[in-house]
Amino acid sequence: MLGGSKRSNSSTFNEFLLMAFADTWGLQLLHFAFFLDIYLAALLANGLISTAIACNHRLHTPMYFFLLSLSLLDLGTISTTVPKSMANSLWDTRAISYSGCAAQVFLLAFFLSTEYSVLTIMAYDRFIAICKPLHYKTIMGSRACVKMAAAAWSSGFLHALLHTGNTFSIPLCQSNAVEQFFCEIPQILKLSCSDSYLRELGVLVVSVCLGFGCFVFIVVSYVHIFTAVLRIPSEQGQHKALSMCLPHLAVVSLFVVTAMFVYLKPPSISSPSLDLVAAVLYAVVPPTVNPLIYSMRNKELKDTLKKLIQLVLFQQQ
Repeated sequence: MLGGSKRSNSSTFNEFLLMAFADTWGLQLLHFAFFLDIYLAALLANGLISTAIACNHRLHTPMYFFLLSLSLLDLGTISTTVPKSMANSLWDTRAISYSGCAAQVFLLAFFLSTEYSVLTIMAYDRFIAICKPLHYKTIMGSRACVKMAAAAWSSGFLHALLHTGNTFSIPLCQSNAVEQFFCEIPQILKLSCSDSYLRELGVLVVSVCLGFGCFVFIVVSYVHIFTAVLRIPSEQGQHKALSMCLPHLAVVSLFVVTAMFVYLKPPSISSPSLDLVAAVLYAVVPPTVNPLIYSMRNKELKDTLKKLIQLVLFQQQ
């Protein structure tokens, strides 16, 4: 049985049922078209930024190296959730296989935790660039950047492995219906037996503590950064320094606020529609708007993107 009984274990489920956006075929097609537009926009924007950074040797600096990592992670995040939801709407189904659900949980945890680590490293990069400019090339050398990126991706992998293993080792006693358009850890925990979720809850608490530590590190870095910016005598120098920091600060704010709302909001204000909106805000919106935020105030990146687009259009003519 798909629904299972109260004594069922998660191992008896062959599939999960995701939440549908609409009940009628017309609205399902509208959802498919809406998500398709968002997905294509995210693919195009992140793809252009990744290509621009890879092709322009002037952009082979630590700041753009981590921005390239961020674009790849954004592509991974939105590709984990949106295509399956679009396919379900198109084929008028809610089903996702057990292994597919586990893969979604693992990949989403991997991409999001790695992205947060990369954003923390980017705050450190900006701190060194503005507060210790004379030591920047020594501290942020190519080997150091590769090591930091490898540490971020490795820690994300271990974090995702730990969460996925814990989540899917918990007996599910309620049903196999997930109240979200993708497999999300908090929604799967709602299906667990009364006391069996405590182990995963402990892992979540550790993750929140680590995340809070990264958040404090970012805040302290920016306190030093803004203090140093205020000491810059020229207005042009202050503007250049802020242009480096504000896009990153905007992306961090968007990431942290939406993630905190999803994982730390009290159960009393939880509802399927609110959870759905929150999930779209942290899993779909940031990968789409992050490239716009980073390219808006970055002249070098905008110039490279213009040349790249002109080159593509010229070759097509």
